[in-house]
Amino acid sequence: MVAAICKELELRKSEMVETVQTIYFGGGTPSLLTIEELKTILDTVYNQFHISEAPEITLEANPDDIIFNEPIDGQSQINIFEAYKNIGINRLSIGVQSFFEEDLKLMNRAHNATEALACINKAKEHFDNISIDLIYGIPKMTRERWLENIKIALALDIPHLSCYALTVEPKTALENFIKKGIVPPVEDDVAQEHHKLLLEYTEASGYDNYEFSNFCKPGWESQNNTAYWQGKPYLGIGPSAHSYDGNARSWNINNNPLYIKKITTGELPMERESLSKTDKYNEYVMTRLRTKNGVSFTEISKNFGTKYLEYLELQMKEHITSNFLIIDGENLKVTKKGKFLSDGIASDLFLLNLE
Repeated sequence: MVAAICKELELRKSEMVETVQTIYFGGGTPSLLTIEELKTILDTVYNQFHISEAPEITLEANPDDIIFNEPIDGQSQINIFEAYKNIGINRLSIGVQSFFEEDLKLMNRAHNATEALACINKAKEHFDNISIDLIYGIPKMTRERWLENIKIALALDIPHLSCYALTVEPKTALENFIKKGIVPPVEDDVAQEHHKLLLEYTEASGYDNYEFSNFCKPGWESQNNTAYWQGKPYLGIGPSAHSYDGNARSWNINNNPLYIKKITTGELPMERESLSKTDKYNEYVMTRLRTKNGVSFTEISKNFGTKYLEYLELQMKEHITSNFLIIDGENLKVTKKGKFLSDGIASDLFLLNLE
């Protein structure tokens, strides 16, 4: 798989003409890779692309995957976090999900709360730029338990938090438990109450909710995610990876053996979809409305034209009356009341048939 990923990087080097500002190991379980495997991929990236002088290089890591000491090149053992730093990784995103055993077992997580705390504290000895993931709206998660999760995270003094409402994926153990009545279903009103608590306590602690699910201390925004919400091009490598060049989206097949087979023969195993102006408008609204800066009327007019702006102004009226949206200068933003509903509000602003 590592060889195939490196081969795909070589095959697609012409697609990324801009200087690479961020490199992100994620979308799977990259912490399963050895240091040497990660280094091989990073070396290939540097060999094939023009990289900025100070790129943000993030590794997603599960607490149970990170062994604190690992042999490298047959030499004496070295701390895994120090090893990550040595190959250029400068940001960690740790998949904690919850600090409570009951939640972790329900989500079928391999780590426990003790391991999660140990992983974070050890990581802090070597990294300043750390993010942790937390999940709310979990069945049987009380208001008090979610609040304790928030307080523990804030007490750890982590500069970045990514917090998501639980979604039940098809064909998972959790979906099966819910169907059989073993676990109660996910309730939107509970998740909304949890989100309200999250906003309250992170704001009181000086965190900036710069995107719906992301909170950071001033200056600690994820450069990678921010570029995505700003609509900048990105190149996704590996099975199931998605890419965007400003005019089209493409995605690799999700079959690992077939991916490796095709890449080995020099074939790119992907599908591609060209985006119409309406597609781009809808994606712009969807991503920007989730951010603190919101949708820019100026950018809508400049990039899409008067008809799109007029349509937006017509569709937004009802949500402004309901205090879900607010006009702030030249920008349309979601209010605190509307934040949890931002995706639904965005869909009301989508345009389907202007072209």
